[in-house]
Amino acid sequence: MDQVRSRGSALKLALALTCVVLAVELAGGLISHSLALLSDAGHVLTDVFALGLAWFAVAQANRPADARRSYGYHRVSILAALVNSVTLIVIVIAIAYEAVRRLAHPEPVQGGVVIVAALAGIAINTFVGFGLRGQLHSLNVRAAMLHVIGDIGASVGVVVAGAVILLTGWLYIDPLLSLGIAVLIAFGAWRIVRETVNLLMEGTPAEIDLVAVSGEITGTELVTGMHDLHVWALSSDEVALSCHVVVGDCELGEAEHVVRDLESRLCSKFAIGHTTIQVESCHPCGEIHHGAGDHNHPHEHRLFVSSLAAPEAGAPLGATPPRAAGSSAPQR
Repeated sequence: MDQVRSRGSALKLALALTCVVLAVELAGGLISHSLALLSDAGHVLTDVFALGLAWFAVAQANRPADARRSYGYHRVSILAALVNSVTLIVIVIAIAYEAVRRLAHPEPVQGGVVIVAALAGIAINTFVGFGLRGQLHSLNVRAAMLHVIGDIGASVGVVVAGAVILLTGWLYIDPLLSLGIAVLIAFGAWRIVRETVNLLMEGTPAEIDLVAVSGEITGTELVTGMHDLHVWALSSDEVALSCHVVVGDCELGEAEHVVRDLESRLCSKFAIGHTTIQVESCHPCGEIHHGAGDHNHPHEHRLFVSSLAAPEAGAPLGATPPRAAGSSAPQR
C-alpha cells in the first residue's frame, strides 16, 4: 500500500511539472515558429496524457476486488499504457506530415527562443525522470518514463537545431530534426504496444523464464511430475501462476508443505506473487486434454434432448432424457 501511495505521489508531481514544460515549449514554439519545438511540445502533451492516465491507473489499481472483478482493477494500468502508446503513434503521424510540408516550404525560425525553451524543458524533465526512477517495476510508470526520456532527447536535439539556425541560418534542420523526434517517439511507442498486447493476450511476461520456472517446480522434493503450467500478468507488476504438480505417496500435511515451499521460492526467485497449485497423487488418466479452452477434468459428455422432442424408437411417449453422470438435479 505504501508503495502504491509513493508511486501516486511521484506521478502527481511529474504531471504538474510536465504541464509547466508544455506551457513553456508551446509558447516558445509559437513565438519562434519552430516546428521542432512545437513537435517537442506535442510530445510533452502526450506526456501529460500519459502521466495523467498513469496516475489514474494507480488509483484504480488500489481499489479492492469485488464480486464482479475478483482480481481487482490491476489491469487498468495495462490499458492505460496501451492508450498512451496509441496516442504517441497519432502524434508521430502529425509531426511527420508537418515536417514534410516544411521541407518543401521552409519557414523562418528564431533560434534563440528555441534554445531557451528547450533548455527549460530539459531541466524540468530531468528532475521528473529522477523522481520516477524508483518506480520502474511498473509497466505503466515505465511507459510514462519513456515519454520523459524521449522528450529529454528531443529537447537536446532542439537545442542543437536552434544553435545551427543561429550560426548558419540553415532552416532545413528544423523539419529534419522533427522527423528524428517522430522516429524516436515511434520506437518507444512500438515497444510499449508490443508488451501491453502480450500481457492482454495472457502471454508469459518478458522477464519470466518459463523453462527456469518449470525446472524450479519439478526439482522440488516429493514432486514427480508437473503439467498445466500457466504464467501470466494481472498487471505490469503483479504476476500469477497456476499449475498441477504430481507428488509421490505422502500424507496430506507433507503435500501442503510442498505447496508452501513452492510458493515461497517462486515468489523470491521470480517475483510471482499469486500462485494456484493443484496437488495430484498421480497424473490424470483417460483422454483428458490440457490445452486452452479444454476441460481438464474427467466427465461424460451427454447430449441433452428437449422433452418435447420425438422419443427414440421403442421409448414410451413422454420419456425424459438421461441425466448427466453425477448430476444432483431432480428427475423431471
